[in-house]
Amino acid sequence: MKLKVDEEADALHLQLVDVPVEESEEVAPGVIVDYDEANQVVGIEVLYLSKRPHPVNLMDFQFETRPKKLASAS
Repeated sequence: MKLKVDEEADALHLQLVDVPVEESEEVAPGVIVDYDEANQVVGIEVLYLSKRPHPVNLMDFQFETRPKKLASAS
């Protein structure tokens, strides 16, 4: 998974998996979803970061990881 912020383009791109994009669709103004050949979501792009009602501040990024639940020993 890769997260790229392009300040010059005023955009954020989240690449979920490293596969070729077959199709892209704007699902909301400035929000583009990328699909692979199996029509699975492989990326999300958000445009116009500084012009959004709640602009993205790179210093506010937080990453949350939750540990996998371990199978209970029987």
